[in-house]
Amino acid sequence: MSRLIGGWIDRLGAIWVEGQITQLSRRPGAGVVFLTLRDPSHDISVSVTCYRQVFDAVADVISEGARVVVHAKPEWYAPRGQLSLRAAEIKPVGVGELLARLEQLKKSLAAEGLFAPDRKKPLPFLPQLIGLVCGRASAAERDVLENARHRWPAVRFEVRNVPVQGVHAVPQVVQAVKELDALDEVDVIVVARGGGSVEDLLPFSDEQLVRTVASCRTPVVSAIGHEPDTPLLDYVADLRASTPTDAAKRVVPDVGEEYERVAFLRDRARRGVEAFLDREERGLAHALARPCMEHPHRMVEDREEQITAYVDRARRTLGHLLDRAESELTHTHARVVALSPAATLQRGYAVLQKKQGGAVVRAADEVASGEELRARVADGEFTVRVDI
Repeated sequence: MSRLIGGWIDRLGAIWVEGQITQLSRRPGAGVVFLTLRDPSHDISVSVTCYRQVFDAVADVISEGARVVVHAKPEWYAPRGQLSLRAAEIKPVGVGELLARLEQLKKSLAAEGLFAPDRKKPLPFLPQLIGLVCGRASAAERDVLENARHRWPAVRFEVRNVPVQGVHAVPQVVQAVKELDALDEVDVIVVARGGGSVEDLLPFSDEQLVRTVASCRTPVVSAIGHEPDTPLLDYVADLRASTPTDAAKRVVPDVGEEYERVAFLRDRARRGVEAFLDREERGLAHALARPCMEHPHRMVEDREEQITAYVDRARRTLGHLLDRAESELTHTHARVVALSPAATLQRGYAVLQKKQGGAVVRAADEVASGEELRARVADGEFTVRVDI
């Protein structure tokens, strides 16, 4: 009988089944995930198995207690007579399905680097013109304008009123952001909307809007909903504000706080300058109190006698050196004079030279009889003839 039932069930095709997950078993390393799907209205449960890759596709958005729709083929386990489902696809129901799509889009955009912190642009300290994209006559617009002008009365806004939900919201918000980004005088753009359901905030998770904000050259502030609301615009914006009021506080400085900061810095600078002058005056007074500053000539006077003694000593030493050098020079000069050929000639000697070439005659055999020689004496020279 069980085999006949199994054969009949095997001939059935895949079916869609909706229910609530009451049990979920994901064993580490196992390739199969086990679920128990229950119909709360009729108190009926059925076991569901699926491959891990099927469950991983929605693992981030479903858990025990979630309502899902399962596309599965019925299976019959003959030994126990038990019916189960082999799931090929799992989809969350209602909001869960919407959140699942948003989570997949978030992962895809994050993988492209659109949410990377290094892409964030810093906001200007004091924007001269703020672009505001919001609903017409909305509470978000009023909160941003009133709080910003309360903090800095001179702030100016360029407002673009657009639908913030519905089928026309995305194209008009995108167009408004592009228009404000094209204005050179706009320093920062604020996209603001009050709270709402997941469906109401869906336009601010649209891929086209996310990519438009990512390509803006002007810093963009996301002020969508309340603190728990996190549309994808929050991730790509250069700054996420928890509410429109918070956006006004984050974008515009408070004039009162800035006055206090300027006054504090002015006092701090004055105290710093006064302390510096006091320190320098004390240092100058201490320096002027030193003896060398009170009597600047005393050092020169104390050294005058020593310098005079050094000068006298130098003169005496130099005089001794000059006297000794003069004596040595005189003695050397006398020796040179005594040994010079001119002194020898003064004593009566003569030098004989041949007329041809002027060679000095040193021996008798160097001359011939009748040869004329030139004789040099102390007062001049004359010619002599050899007579042998």
